[in-house]
Amino acid sequence: MVSNLMLGAAAIFFIWLLILSILIWTLISHYNKLTQGVSEKTLKSILEDLLKEVSFSRRDLNNLKIHFQRLEKEGQLHIQKVGLLRFNPFKDTGGDQSFILSLIDGNDTGVIISGLYSRSGTRWYAKRIVNGKSTEHDLSEEEKKALEKAKEKNG
Repeated sequence: MVSNLMLGAAAIFFIWLLILSILIWTLISHYNKLTQGVSEKTLKSILEDLLKEVSFSRRDLNNLKIHFQRLEKEGQLHIQKVGLLRFNPFKDTGGDQSFILSLIDGNDTGVIISGLYSRSGTRWYAKRIVNGKSTEHDLSEEEKKALEKAKEKNG
């Protein structure tokens, strides 16, 4: 009875020893893969270097994020939307030689330039646009169309 009990305990001990040996062998091979190609450095120093690099990368990424947000905000102030409408304001001239050019930024702020062609010459007009509306002068129907064209195409 004692011998059977000792034999069972020895078998359990041997299985346990085998499992531990496999785990240790797996850990050692993993450690060797991590430190492969690195001479005279311990795993601790390698991990510390990696943590420093991660810290620098996070800082750089945060700086890039701030820079990107500033550029995106500034980019809203550049001309982004353009609308062009050619038309004939006078019946006595031939063709659509007059035009309206709408130049607005990402906030729908900018200028509308009108060039009215007649036989006696061309007259130029400019109207300021703020948030999609003229601030000082009423817009003609053609100017409203040019402004809407700019908003539709690019907005």
